Amino acid sequence: MIGWIVLGVLVFILVVLVIYIITIYNGFIALKNNIERNWSNIDVLLKQRYDELPKLIKVCEGYMQHERQTLEAVIKARSNINQARSDEQKVQAQNMLTDTLKSLFMVVEKYPDLKADKSFQQLGYRITELEDQIADRREFLNESVNIYNIRLEQFPDVIIARIFNFAKRTLWQIDPDHRKDVKVEFKNV
Repeated sequence: MIGWIVLGVLVFILVVLVIYIITIYNGFIALKNNIERNWSNIDVLLKQRYDELPKLIKVCEGYMQHERQTLEAVIKARSNINQARSDEQKVQAQNMLTDTLKSLFMVVEKYPDLKADKSFQQLGYRITELEDQIADRREFLNESVNIYNIRLEQFPDVIIARIFNFAKRTLWQIDPDHRKDVKVEFKNV
């Protein structure tokens, strides 16, 4: 009789343990898929930006013959996106493209005719809008990655994570140069 009770308690403990492991595992799967979904949402916007850039460059080329270097930097940054394979390479390529776009829009200030061009205004607005949406989606991605990484390190989840080889994910980070203070000077007119 006592043997059956002990066996019943052991089976009960084993069933509870298996259910607990399954629950933790499924939680990791949900978090992992959430990260992938957020990456995919960013990719949609990045693709839209990628498709809009040739149109913007085409409009700028006619006005900016002397700024060839800036346009070539944008074109090169755009092509680097195709070559990026890992998440970190993709982040670096996208950050480089964002930097070159900022440079392009700064150079445009020298060309009032270009700034006044309706096509340029529409494309510039569209790309700026996409950049804002990408920034929002990056926040969602980083939040998902952060939650996932925290769970990877919490006990007892860390045990299940190691058993099933769940690896830490990388947050989307900006170029360290963007953290520096910007010196702003106003000229007297």
